[in-house]
Amino acid sequence: MSQLPVPQLPVPQTPVLSWLGDAIPVATAFDDPYFSLKGGLEETRHVFLRGNGLPERLTDGFHVAELGFGTGLNLLALALAWQGPGRLHYTSFEAFPMAAPDMARALAHFPEAGAVAGPLLAAWEKRLTRFDLPGISVIIVTGDARETLPAWTASADAWFLDGFSPAKNPEMWGADLMTAVARHTKPGGSFATYTAAGHVRRALADAGFTVSRLPGFAGKRHMSAGRLA
Repeated sequence: MSQLPVPQLPVPQTPVLSWLGDAIPVATAFDDPYFSLKGGLEETRHVFLRGNGLPERLTDGFHVAELGFGTGLNLLALALAWQGPGRLHYTSFEAFPMAAPDMARALAHFPEAGAVAGPLLAAWEKRLTRFDLPGISVIIVTGDARETLPAWTASADAWFLDGFSPAKNPEMWGADLMTAVARHTKPGGSFATYTAAGHVRRALADAGFTVSRLPGFAGKRHMSAGRLA
């Protein structure tokens, strides 16, 4: 019996990048770095993991979803935090998949994450949309999240909302998309994001989340997190 082919990323519109210090990628279309200049892995742990009450909430079958896959650093931070037993599910929505050599270059800046990045980089080189890390099943959904997320048939226990700055990439933070996030969140599920922009907080609250403003990372005054009411 023949096996079905593994889905692959379409020939992507890769982002045009510049680099800070030869290590931090900046999306020129949005004039915004992919992670904090003060420590991308620690930023991920502070904002997305602790903001969602992770890893304490993690259990077999737990589903994390994400807007903005970027370098894959958030996924690798989750992989470092998950000790099992069991398997997590991770779905990320990404409009502009980074080229594999650029991803490898960015992740080389983080030895701890780089140590577990092999399966991600191998899958990315092959443009796979479904692949596994130890203990985590990963799906990458390419295209405009305003179209792909409403069509998604699953729901998440926790969301990493990690698009570029709302001031520079407002399409990723509109009320309709935040409503779609809520509709694809399990009861009692959560979100976390580095931004505390008022219109984003209001959109999430209107969508049904109880929204809290928390201390941000590395001197940033605030970030946002919340639970579905």
